[in-house]
Amino acid sequence: MEEFFKIKQRGSSVRTEVIGGLTTFLAMAYIVAVNPAILADAGIPFEAALTATCFGAAVATIAMGIFANRPIALASGMGINAVVAYGMCGSLGIDWRVAMAVVMLEGVVILGLVLGGLRKAVMDAIPLDLRQAIGIGIGLLITFIGLKGAGLIVADDSTYIALGSLTDPTAIVAIVALASAVILTFMQVPGALLISIIVAVVVGLPLGVTPVPTSWSLGLDFSAFAAPFQEVDGTMAIVQVILQPALWLFVFSLLMSDFFDTLGTAVAIAKEGDFIDENGDVKDIKAILTVDSTAAIVGGFFGASSITCFLESASGVAAGARTGFSNLIVGLLFIVCAFLSPLFGMVTGAATCGALVVVGFLIMSEVGSINWHTPEVAFPAFLIIVGIPFTYSITNGIGLGFIAYVLLMVARRQAREVKPLMWVAAAAFLCMFLFV
Repeated sequence: MEEFFKIKQRGSSVRTEVIGGLTTFLAMAYIVAVNPAILADAGIPFEAALTATCFGAAVATIAMGIFANRPIALASGMGINAVVAYGMCGSLGIDWRVAMAVVMLEGVVILGLVLGGLRKAVMDAIPLDLRQAIGIGIGLLITFIGLKGAGLIVADDSTYIALGSLTDPTAIVAIVALASAVILTFMQVPGALLISIIVAVVVGLPLGVTPVPTSWSLGLDFSAFAAPFQEVDGTMAIVQVILQPALWLFVFSLLMSDFFDTLGTAVAIAKEGDFIDENGDVKDIKAILTVDSTAAIVGGFFGASSITCFLESASGVAAGARTGFSNLIVGLLFIVCAFLSPLFGMVTGAATCGALVVVGFLIMSEVGSINWHTPEVAFPAFLIIVGIPFTYSITNGIGLGFIAYVLLMVARRQAREVKPLMWVAAAAFLCMFLFV
């Protein structure tokens, strides 16, 4: 095991990897309840969506651990599942099996880009300052997700967002989680983030915040599997997508989101996990991107929506995970969760708030590495940093920064220094903003 995963070589231990895996899983366990609920609105039976979600996440996460040996967990992507449920299936009335065929084809296209070297080439074409900005923006997004999910910040009609009620039981649990995570982290207690989650779950029981399981469902429903190859109105779902050019617009839209979300997520987690090389490149990036692209295919095939790298993996990395062994823990827990989802449903957004905010803080420390005295990279970096959390989208934030970078380089008569793929990426983002 040591020879395969290089646990000691990376300064970790089996115990630390297990704790990191548990922390990552608990931080992203919400997907087990949330994704099936969203996909149910698309017409997928809830039990089938839950089975697909758990097994899809398990297969993809374990594959990342084995083939890339990096502590990056995967599951059905929030945002893409909403596009499937409320965009394709809801507004347009597309059958959910056809929508899953769109997801699977998007995965096939993006895998082809990875194997052809284009996806990594685009990453290499991004200036170092912009890559650093992507990680920082994601750190702010992680913090925002943690605070919003715990009710510490809420929507407001006049100020858009505001401080939530700190006397609300959910907020009290979140404050306990945050205080525990901060204090234990700075005291360098092993497993600090995991301990903070467990403490918050326990504190939430008497306050009525932690849900207590009322029933146990041990059955599995595999009816969503092979969704793209199921018949819809007498024609195989994937054939319908191939024959309808209008549906390829959704393939392009999902591809843009998947393409840049994963790049951004990989950079952020790599910074936290110290697998960035001296040139600012993510180590093993081709293996990471290959698994991620294949996971999109798996997600469509299983009927779980597109499966992608999860930001919450940074919480496990912050807890000490450095190898793919932690992914085996996450994957096994997802399989268990398919049978015992009510138990893991006890972990609320309030309980994971502390872990996510601390991760955001740790990532934010990189802000000083950006060259703020060079406007052609400083302003695009600023747009990325604020654009990601303010638009609640990694893709949108990156797109704003890329377009601004190209425009500023042209304005300052440095267009020749812009790499060709940055021109292509900026143009693609412009098309996405205008037409998708």
